[in-house]
Amino acid sequence: MNADDLARRIVVRHRAAGYLRLALPPEICHAAAAVAIDAALRQVGGVYRVTIYAAQCRLAVSFDAHVCATADVARALRACLVTLPDVQAAGAAAEHAPGERLAPALRDAARQARHAFLRLREQIDGLRRPRAAPGSLQAKLQPMLANALTEKAIINFLNDLVAFYLVKVHWELISQRWLKEPVKNANAWLTVFYLMFLLVRYRKSIAAEAAKPAITRAPAEPS
Repeated sequence: MNADDLARRIVVRHRAAGYLRLALPPEICHAAAAVAIDAALRQVGGVYRVTIYAAQCRLAVSFDAHVCATADVARALRACLVTLPDVQAAGAAAEHAPGERLAPALRDAARQARHAFLRLREQIDGLRRPRAAPGSLQAKLQPMLANALTEKAIINFLNDLVAFYLVKVHWELISQRWLKEPVKNANAWLTVFYLMFLLVRYRKSIAAEAAKPAITRAPAEPS
């Protein structure tokens, strides 16, 4: 790395009395360089906080404006660029830093998850959109499969699944207690009837909505 090239690529993002924030080149945003920069800047009288954000390639320096100036911090940073470890040595040192390995791993996992989701979405769209030859068995079955993959069909299937699961879980209570003593377990039976009423009403509302003919507006007659 050339120190002059690195110095030209350092950009001042914010400067105030006692505070300086810089954008650093990615080549020096690794663990080994961060240690060297921190040590060099803390040798400047008046500097009391040095924070390096490696993922964002940023450096923040807080100092006492009555003791040192922004130029002193800039000169110390420029001087330490010559002694920074090179990129290869920094890469070997970063292998021992868990935080440096975690960010790329998370980005790779997020990218793979997005690709998997897009592939799944393409497959579902391919199933819902018939591409078979007209008159073939696949073309006849394709609309049925497309209807089965709609949001309402999936909700209906999940509702039925939950209903069967509740019956299975409470089957022993239904057969051994609720049927033998219906008056004593009236609250349980009322709950069952109410849930069945909601399920049937929901199904009827869907059926009525599907049976409604499409309303089309007649074209306006020319005046």
